Amino acid sequence: MAFLVTRFLLMSLFSIGIKQLMFVALLVIVGTIIFFWIDSKTSWFSREGEYAIESEASHHVEHEIIKPAFLHGMVVNHLHVVVDEVKRNQHFTDLLSGYYITSNISQQLNLLPKSVYDFRKISANKKYTLLVEQDSLKSLKALVYEPNPIDYVIFHFTDSLMVEVCQRKVDTLQRSVSGRIESTLSHTIEGMNISNDLTNKFVDIFAWVIDFQRLQKGDQFKLVFEENLVEAKPIGIGKILGVYFEHSGSGFYAFPFDQGDGLDYFDDEGHCLRKALLKYPIEFTRISSRYSKSRFHPVVKVLRPHLGTDFAAPTGTPIRSVGDGIIEEAQYKTNNGNYVKVRHNGTYTTGYLHMSKIAAGIKPGTRVRQGQTIGYVGSTGLATGPHLCYRFWKNGVQVDALRAELPPSQPVKPEFFNAFQLVKEVLIKRLQLIPFPVTSSELTVASN
Repeated sequence: MAFLVTRFLLMSLFSIGIKQLMFVALLVIVGTIIFFWIDSKTSWFSREGEYAIESEASHHVEHEIIKPAFLHGMVVNHLHVVVDEVKRNQHFTDLLSGYYITSNISQQLNLLPKSVYDFRKISANKKYTLLVEQDSLKSLKALVYEPNPIDYVIFHFTDSLMVEVCQRKVDTLQRSVSGRIESTLSHTIEGMNISNDLTNKFVDIFAWVIDFQRLQKGDQFKLVFEENLVEAKPIGIGKILGVYFEHSGSGFYAFPFDQGDGLDYFDDEGHCLRKALLKYPIEFTRISSRYSKSRFHPVVKVLRPHLGTDFAAPTGTPIRSVGDGIIEEAQYKTNNGNYVKVRHNGTYTTGYLHMSKIAAGIKPGTRVRQGQTIGYVGSTGLATGPHLCYRFWKNGVQVDALRAELPPSQPVKPEFFNAFQLVKEVLIKRLQLIPFPVTSSELTVASN
């Protein structure tokens, strides 16, 4: 621009007179002043980009994006989360104490039908979670009650009460284990970090074949079983898929097979391992006193017959009926304490003494199923400590429950024998692939 102005001035010197020259010079000076004034006040020329950048920088704002956090399918950002366990003798309404819910929701809770949720199912030592607004009232948004690792119930306390009964996904993993007995079966399996539930299932299968109270050091076993997991955490044992057990130099197999009457376990010749009655009335535990015609009684301090089998167990351990039957007696007596007597058929009757309490609904005339809880271990009556005294009658005569001969269940039917053989062959090959521990202290565990 300055170049053009200079050129114009020089040309004018040759083409105009002095007056005209002075006038033109004046115009040039005024024009130059105007040019630099405009250039300093606007962004029309060379510094246009610099002004744009400065403008953008003055309006730059950063925003933090908060990732939503979910719990039981609900966003819990900015909520106060309280996790606790139900205390003994607490009711559902006690869990809400100290938190605000509207009178409308409180009324809906009082009128909630048992078909939607029965509040009597709330029990001690079960986990629950409160989701609370961070306001001055501690407004309760939801309560989540978890009776077990799979099931959970959500009580929503927003505009109106809403109850959701939910279940977590259960994954099943097949596992293979082997071990060698050093002391007891339960101690060996505990060393594998496996639930005692596996011991109980194992013992129930072989209970009438092997005396687990007389295992020998060096007895060894191989197991294929299912383990149930929720959110990658083990929650329990599923089916046992195959067992090989070496006891006192003899080998015993167990194979699951369903021939139309439900899953049962059979040996390698197709004989059913299950008897009409379970051998043990509580989960596998220590026998503290056996059947005897003459035993020194620890309370009355005299020799007298002990026509039962005592199982030492902690107070509150569930006691199960060893078979289907009808309750004959369920009451308290001075010597027996709280006890239950079950008639299974015309031949067999069983009794369960010294209970801390009899299970709800167990009364004379009630029909019970095999494995059903009928009471809990205690020390009522003539007892020095918590245990179960288990009595067994055959044709009205008390006999040793652990030595009683019971008729076996039905073997594999001829029409299913070929199918059973195929199942057996596959499982034998699978069990043979599991190595025994190289040393007595070694355990092998594998997952499939």
